[in-house]
Amino acid sequence: MESQVRGGTRWKRFAVVMVPSVAATACIGIALAQGALAASFSVSGQSFKVTADRLDGTGFSQYGAIDQGYTLKGEKTAHPVAVSAFKNASIKNMCQSVVTPDVPLIGSVSLMLKAGGGDTPVQAENLYIDVEELQANATFRNIDIGVAAKDASKGPGIAKGDQANPYGFAQQADSATLTDVKQTAWATTAGTFKLSGLKMSLSKGVKECY
Repeated sequence: MESQVRGGTRWKRFAVVMVPSVAATACIGIALAQGALAASFSVSGQSFKVTADRLDGTGFSQYGAIDQGYTLKGEKTAHPVAVSAFKNASIKNMCQSVVTPDVPLIGSVSLMLKAGGGDTPVQAENLYIDVEELQANATFRNIDIGVAAKDASKGPGIAKGDQANPYGFAQQADSATLTDVKQTAWATTAGTFKLSGLKMSLSKGVKECY
């Protein structure tokens, strides 16, 4: 099954939401409304942007969740998200950026990280990505849409610490490929995350991956 994904939800929790149809998007919203809760840690008050030329993942699943966290003023808040999980993922030419606003005497400061731009892509195992918004071209292989989250056995399962509704909406696939990825996310966790050719830089002003 092949689908092109454009745009994303205004609801919020680094990385890849893969929703191949409007119906699937609506079902995730319903799962959130029915009480899918997640986040084994409090997320910061800053979302971040990520781009990648290509992501190849095996053992994919996705379920609705809510991240608990803070604003930059320390107020408690929550971000409904779609959690995308991969048993294994390979990412080519990855860029990640986050902007910290209103730094005294400086203004905005941007942190940018790049990796996987050479012959060796970024490699991740048991990767969980909490996404707010995505643009990409996506291809899914042997996809199942509408399974209960607890039965999405093709992926690594609901993350430990996530209080996701095990009976809520989920989808799964044997593998997935995304190209021309642009996304905004709130958190990423992984059992192993190998960043080849890592480069990190700080600069004044707003400088983002896209």
